[in-house]
Amino acid sequence: MPRPADRLQTHANHRSYPHPAYLVAGLVLLVEAGRRAWIAGTEFSAQSAWALAVAAALLVAWFYARRSAQIVQDRLIRLEMQLRLERLLGSERRTEIESLLLSELIALRFASDSELPVLVERVRRGDFARAADIKLAVKSWRADWLRA
Repeated sequence: MPRPADRLQTHANHRSYPHPAYLVAGLVLLVEAGRRAWIAGTEFSAQSAWALAVAAALLVAWFYARRSAQIVQDRLIRLEMQLRLERLLGSERRTEIESLLLSELIALRFASDSELPVLVERVRRGDFARAADIKLAVKSWRADWLRA
């Protein structure tokens, strides 16, 4: 959900976390799967085994619902950044742009247009050991509140 325009985004507050209700739902599913496993282990029957399978399936669905959203988000970030970098660096550098790792593109997306070309050069030179180091190098943060 978008944040108010007057709230600045920085490296310190940029992380996106699932809604608490989603986490509570996952905890409930996990506890229920554990309870069903206990019952199936102590009082085995076809019904207890089926209940365990259903609880496990719900837990897997809960996990993959978020993971699928994150995968789509990552694909969109890659496309967004490739287009943005082509606009800023020129299409003749497309091969260079396409060689950037997804983790690097995700980190670079927070840089302003004015500092992005310099940061890309530093990434290409290998100045950063981790993607987190790229984010720390961003001086003029480009906020993104619309994340899964």
